Amino acid sequence: MQMIEQVSVFLENKPGHLAHMARALAEAQLNMRALMVADTSEFGVARIICDNPQAAKQKLEAEGFGVSITQVVAVEIPDRPGGLAEVLEVLGANSVNVEYAYAFVEPGAEVAIDVLKVDDRRAIEVLSAAGMRVVGPESLYQLDV
Repeated sequence: MQMIEQVSVFLENKPGHLAHMARALAEAQLNMRALMVADTSEFGVARIICDNPQAAKQKLEAEGFGVSITQVVAVEIPDRPGGLAEVLEVLGANSVNVEYAYAFVEPGAEVAIDVLKVDDRRAIEVLSAAGMRVVGPESLYQLDV
């Protein structure tokens, strides 16, 4: 199993910049499956899981955005109280730090997908050994550019 690619987009914290990013992806027929935006007073970072991360990076760079690809872990979490706590406890017990996380649920699914930025690539082995399903890129997006 491998990590997945997250598109990180640096945005000025001004009206319309997030909309411009979303419209650029829409014009390129790129679908965001998950979006998380963190901000400071001057800039924001949009973190996106989309159906073609490399094409999204190219499109957004062409639109003038600062873009990077970040390797993250996606893990299925039971969509019930305590599901996330179980995953985080396994990671913590194995000294794997989570730098940030966000989740999404597919319509009709019984599990959520939690996206984790971790400080240790062992996270995949640790989660798999605990019987948790790590989701690979082939389940989330196109692998060809």
